[in-house]
Amino acid sequence: MTIVDNRKAYHDYFIEERFEAGLVLQGWEVKAIRAGHVQLKESYIIVRDGEIWVVGMHISPLANTSTHVTPDPVRTRKLLLRRDEISKLIGRVEQRGYTMVPLNLHYRNGRIKLEFGLGRGKKQHDKRDAARDKDWQRERERIMKHDVRVRRD
Repeated sequence: MTIVDNRKAYHDYFIEERFEAGLVLQGWEVKAIRAGHVQLKESYIIVRDGEIWVVGMHISPLANTSTHVTPDPVRTRKLLLRRDEISKLIGRVEQRGYTMVPLNLHYRNGRIKLEFGLGRGKKQHDKRDAARDKDWQRERERIMKHDVRVRRD
């Protein structure tokens, strides 16, 4: 079940491969995510010291967060992956110019997981082409729907 999607990622990147990772979260963060207080829009994934981290994921603390905890909404959070997956990702990112982009946050067997993609950035003309294709698909569907109605009458 999806908690939040990062639709901007599909607009800005060609996503070529997808991965799923667990997150190291604090208790207040889990409660806030379950309440839907999370944004992935400006987040990105980096490699630091042989580990994978998500930066800029904003989790708004709930009003009833404990008094002894000082919440940091945009702290850097560690992703949990197997060692072979991490080495594969590091090789791809460093050598071929790929980037890792968070795509969505979802539940898997009661746990919160982050799906991220390995992708290449789109140029401005690529974005325009994608928008043009999307508009054409929408127009084509409208024409086909109208065509079916006319034939029935």
